[in-house]
Parts: sequence; C-alpha cells; structure tokens
Amino acid sequence: MRPETDVVGEEHWTNKGDIRLFLWEKYIDSPADAKGTIVFVHGSSMASQPTFDLQVEGRPYSSAMNWFALQGFDTWCVDMEGYGRSDKDRDDHFYISNGADDIKEACDYIKTTRGVAKVDMYGISSGALRAALFAERNPEMVNRLALDAMVWTGEGSPTLENRTKKLPEFKANRRRPIDLDFVRSIFSRDHPGCAEDKVVEAFAEAICALDTSIPNGTYVDMCENLPLVDPANMTMPTLIMRGQWDGIASMEDLLKFFDLLPNPDKQFKVMSGISHASFQQINYLMAYQILHTFLTQPEPIYTG
Repeated sequence: MRPETDVVGEEHWTNKGDIRLFLWEKYIDSPADAKGTIVFVHGSSMASQPTFDLQVEGRPYSSAMNWFALQGFDTWCVDMEGYGRSDKDRDDHFYISNGADDIKEACDYIKTTRGVAKVDMYGISSGALRAALFAERNPEMVNRLALDAMVWTGEGSPTLENRTKKLPEFKANRRRPIDLDFVRSIFSRDHPGCAEDKVVEAFAEAICALDTSIPNGTYVDMCENLPLVDPANMTMPTLIMRGQWDGIASMEDLLKFFDLLPNPDKQFKVMSGISHASFQQINYLMAYQILHTFLTQPEPIYTG
C-alpha cells in the first residue's frame, strides 16, 4: 500500500440556511478516479476529524480516512451543527433529526462538487442513528450503509440505563461540558483495556482542541425518544457492526432491527475485542477490514 503521505486533504464548507457546516475530504491522486465515495458520520461527543482522521505517532493508519483513501476511496466527513468547526452558536439541543438534515446538506454538496449521486455511508453510535435516519429519508442517495455501535429501541442497554439518570439535566441544558477525563471515560465504561493509552490521550486531546462543550440533543433522543428509525424503510444493503463489549445496545435489540431490514444483501458482524469506539481500539484494523469488505463485495446478480 502507498504511504500515508500520498493522501491529500481538502477543506470544504457548505450552508444549511444561515448555518455554515464544515466538511473534510481525503483522497489520493484525484477524487474523480475514486472507486467510491464514503461519508463518515460522527457520534454524540466529538467532532468528525478526531474520530475519522486521528493522527497517533507510532500507530499506522490511525486515520480511517487515510486508510480508506489508500484503498482508492474518496472519503468525507462533516461536523454536525454544534460541533467542531461547524457553527455552534444557535440555541438548540441539536437532535438526531438535525444531524440527518446536516448529512443531507453535506451529500448535496458532494453531489454538486464531485458529481456523485450515491455515497457509501458509515455512522458510529448516535452517528449511526443520524446516518440511518438520513438513509430512511433519502434511500436514493445511499449505495451501502454501515451502522456501528447502533441502538434501535434501547432495550437492554446498560449505557443508556445509566445515562437516563441524568436525563432531566440533559433536557434542561442545551450543551454539556467535556474535558479529557470525560473522553477517557468512554474507554473505561464497557471493558477497560480495549484501547491503548496513547490512542485514548491523542483522541481526547484532538476532541477537546475543537470543543469544550457539546450538544445534549442526541443524549435526550437516545434516552427518551427511541426508536427513531424504522428498519423496514431502509432498502439499501446494510451492515450492522457491533463491538463484543459495546454497552450502547443489547445483541437482542440489534438482531431484531437486523431481521426487519428488507434488503437480503445485509450483514451482522460482531467485532471481537472491541467495545464502543471501534476506530480507536487496539483491533481497529479489523474494523476497517470488515467495513472495506462490505463496501467492495460484488453486487448480487441473482436474488430469486
């Protein structure tokens, strides 16, 4: 594989009404020659670049965007409104539905800029819910959909059971403060030891360099308003990725969701040795490979 230094990064901006949204693109050579376009969708507690374009000394391909760019994809991520470099001044909780709207603006921009009618999409945690809701609303814009650390009804989720204890606080405040210790807690709550300390620290520092507080809307939605998506309306090929020790959703909850997906071109992958933040885990390359295999598998010729 070519060196990571061959990967090109390009900054983009688009508007959602009066709101400016930040997009980040990475590719090799020319995006016009890419084998496909991937849009990565971040979760509740961090912006997009720390999640998908993390740099950690001595850890090759810490950037998922670099790895997939080197496989020939044109890769994109977008900061939801309220996060990172996108506008965050509007007085709003920024719910899952707001994030699906942001993805629509991003994909419209990509379509106009790169001439791409359909994208592959990967979302993690509440980003999986954002991606799923976008896909349900706009099935014609999604080629293949990957949902990592997904939750459907929330039934049997120890993480959400614990989080719901603070629901009145989340509803009363638009944003909540974050710091290095908060990010570290993401890696200790389910199964400690799944991520290297140096990766956790690099991740935490990258997140906190962009945000000192984050919106509460996704937490409110995940504690009070699930289910937010109907799998019966998601007609594209879909991959469900679940970490072995991920506490955001029970296996039973996800299997029920999976069973209702109408497209027979669907997969459910349990990722051994992974808890919640797949791309920051020790087994991150396994997560990359699972996603890559799904995105590059041949389309079915005969479906009966």
